Amino acid sequence: MESMTRIEQALNAAVARGEVAGCPPKLAAAVRHAVFPGGARIRPQLCVAVARACGDDDAALTDAAAASIELLHCASLVHDDLPCFDAASTRRGKPSVHVAFGERLAVLAGDALIVLAFQSLAPAAARSPQRLVGLFDIIGQGVGMPLGIVAGQAWECEPRVALADYQRAKTGALFAAATAAGAAAAGVPHAPWRAFGAWLGEAYQVADDIRDVVADPQVIGKPTGRDVALGRPSAATAQGLTGAIAHFEQLVANAADAIPPCRGVAALRALVRAEAERLVPKAMCDDLARLVA
Repeated sequence: MESMTRIEQALNAAVARGEVAGCPPKLAAAVRHAVFPGGARIRPQLCVAVARACGDDDAALTDAAAASIELLHCASLVHDDLPCFDAASTRRGKPSVHVAFGERLAVLAGDALIVLAFQSLAPAAARSPQRLVGLFDIIGQGVGMPLGIVAGQAWECEPRVALADYQRAKTGALFAAATAAGAAAAGVPHAPWRAFGAWLGEAYQVADDIRDVVADPQVIGKPTGRDVALGRPSAATAQGLTGAIAHFEQLVANAADAIPPCRGVAALRALVRAEAERLVPKAMCDDLARLVA
């Protein structure tokens, strides 16, 4: 079965847990709105790809781990779009949750997604229960304090922040959790896989900074120019566009080099290259280089 099919089926099963009699209908609708249709699903894709490279001997646990990571990512987007943070009116090409359902339901939907991520992971460990504690710890570290995505968002509330610390927490942490969780779900040591996800996550954040300056909002499905408007740390601001692109390319190379030896190394490197081209197309880089020259 293709990875995206596995991921979408796992997400559907997880969201359906809340769509039963007795659940407030608007809350259930807000949760589904936040999850479907999805974006690139790169974090769960990484989780599944790493598990496959490591043997993937418990596909149900892999799929649940991948879905858990994506649900947590969706929760972070719901909260990130709120008026108290980005005040973003669109996400993935449609109204953000607080626009479609109101701020109160958006807060509650984000909270519900966080809980649902762990609710859906636990029952999938029947075959390999000994792996569950490690997965909880890996995924929890990617989300919470002191270095997870919650901490990354909190850095925006501080008077000063190092750009690298901000990027590693806000984006890199959940990528590192995705690659480590894929290995843990497959029953192999996860520590060697963290660097791969961390490098790729940092690259993803730099790409987001670049796209916030030059991308078409209709293409990326969300408003642009928010980093400057909100005074947020940004690689494009700190290094300039050409410097940020060079930094992005180096981070992508670091990610590819950090993949541990495994039977799926070629497929993983191909995924990295494809994602890099999707995020920051070479044609766009060439156009920017000509403008600067």
